[in-house]
Amino acid sequence: MAYTTIDNPSEHFNTVLYTGNVTARSITGVGFQPDWIWFKKRSSPAQNHTVYDSTRGTNKILFPDATDAESTNSSQVTSFDSDGFSLGTGTLTNYNSGTYVAWNWKANGGTTSSNTDGDITSTVQTNSTAGFSIITYTGNGNNLATIGHGLGATPDFAVVKGRGSSSNTQRWFVKIPAVCGNSEILEWDTTNGKSDSGNGIETMGSSTITLGIDTGNVNGTNENSNTYLCYAFKNIKGYSKIGSYTGNGNADGTFVYTGFKPAWLLIKRTDANGKNWYIADSTRSPNNITKAFLSPNLNDAEDTSGDTSNAYFDILSNGFKMRQDFSHLNASGSTQIYMAFAEHPFVSSKGVPVTAR
Repeated sequence: MAYTTIDNPSEHFNTVLYTGNVTARSITGVGFQPDWIWFKKRSSPAQNHTVYDSTRGTNKILFPDATDAESTNSSQVTSFDSDGFSLGTGTLTNYNSGTYVAWNWKANGGTTSSNTDGDITSTVQTNSTAGFSIITYTGNGNNLATIGHGLGATPDFAVVKGRGSSSNTQRWFVKIPAVCGNSEILEWDTTNGKSDSGNGIETMGSSTITLGIDTGNVNGTNENSNTYLCYAFKNIKGYSKIGSYTGNGNADGTFVYTGFKPAWLLIKRTDANGKNWYIADSTRSPNNITKAFLSPNLNDAEDTSGDTSNAYFDILSNGFKMRQDFSHLNASGSTQIYMAFAEHPFVSSKGVPVTAR
């Protein structure tokens, strides 16, 4: 059996950089039609993260660093194109002279299907090769109701966001079975560690995700008649890896094996509050040591200071290795989750190994 089924990960995930000019234009170089695009302005002044997907449409915006309801704006992203996307004159994605990163994932070209595996009928758009689904549904208010995810195996990562409410309970609820037990969740838009929530994602199975509500009927994943968005991933050998590691509190830090050279990394400490989420990628940091970071829970500009963040690590041909004792990512005995997507598998399907950078 081949080591991986995906020799070219950039056919399913890719990062592009560009500079805004407040002029309607097309951004190319993605290599495919993206179905989920996550934008972040890297330069000052600070600006929210924004996400768009081809299931909800180009004019529907959510903010990973905020609990805000979904916004409708047709001047930001105007189309998902065969090799990228087109922008309008809106300043969330095209601020004059602002430097931007756009992370792009491929699903199913915008083609969705109805999924009746759960108690609630969901709309799914799935890339089965890359283990990625975009899921939308309308809540019914019932505790432990289920939605189908379309992945054909238990997700290793899922995040749910209410689209129709900006209340405190409409957070970005993250479930990662590697560290989260039943009803335990993380919150993408906060610095909170792992917690037991009665109103988040309860469990995940091979065909469905179970949603919980608390006894006060205040809930973040299944409020009656509210609409929701869920992104779900399962691990694909040589392409994606969601897991956890333990920090060692040492500059000769923990090594994490992924089985590929990472192109993109999301990391969060889970056993303590007050710790940010971190995103690094090999496009913004093409050389080791990796030190350009953005935080999903913050609207801050890109942090490349190093001496301030100490969030240094090396990207290797088969994983990544911490190079600082930074308490957010590598404190002694700490637990961190990570999600990674590949630049290149460690070994291709033809047995060709990748080289270190």
